[in-house]
Amino acid sequence: MLIDTHCHLDFEQFNADRQEVINRAREQGIGYIVNVAADLNGALASIKLAAEYDFIFAAAGIHPHYVQKADENELKRLREIAGDEKVIALGEIGLDYYNHTTGGLLSDRKIKSRQQELLCAFIEIAKEKDLPIIFHCRDAHDDLLSILKDNLKGRTKAVVHCFSGNKKFLRNCLDLGYKVSFTGNITYKKADNLRDLVTYVPLEDMFLETDAPFLTPQAKRGKRNEPSYVQYVAREVARIKNVPEEKVADITTQSARLFFNI
Repeated sequence: MLIDTHCHLDFEQFNADRQEVINRAREQGIGYIVNVAADLNGALASIKLAAEYDFIFAAAGIHPHYVQKADENELKRLREIAGDEKVIALGEIGLDYYNHTTGGLLSDRKIKSRQQELLCAFIEIAKEKDLPIIFHCRDAHDDLLSILKDNLKGRTKAVVHCFSGNKKFLRNCLDLGYKVSFTGNITYKKADNLRDLVTYVPLEDMFLETDAPFLTPQAKRGKRNEPSYVQYVAREVARIKNVPEEKVADITTQSARLFFNI
């Protein structure tokens, strides 16, 4: 059995065949799915979806791309949503300094500051609700680590999803007791750096995810990603670590179930 620990089935890319996608996941041995919100509307949709299936759970959060419009009312609403019985994590939240307009790094200090401010507020909600956290981080590794060291202490659990940092950032995350999650991009032909990181991470500290509908594994490139494809991530991890695929499935599934309390 496998767990897709991070996907976005509430996104419009699944509007035409969401039920079929979910059915395929079950048929392919996906025991649990964690549907992760990008904003408040997504959190509500994720909760609604999770309520319809006993093997689907929701994470509620606001992606750093959308924090500019978040105000106190949205924070209050997120705090309320986070109390739903099918919400098992706060996420995805974090920092993203990539500038999609220029393809370079974000230079606007106000946007960075707002992302950091809201991240701290989200962390407090997670601690208040005793929920693990799913972090998004792109081109902001030092700032994320600084915030986590100052604000995330004690028993709060965390995972850095779709991990793409360097080995130093990885070592810091592991030393702080956080998990890391890998997705279909570890199968890409030019992803030797990511495969090197997979080699470095103990299976016990690793989760598997699709981030569907994005980052489709190499074997299915050109198609929309979906939870059933998490098997390709498991297969690649097994190949990289030279261990049976069943071992990868057993250990990562057990770790994810303990982390998310499912």
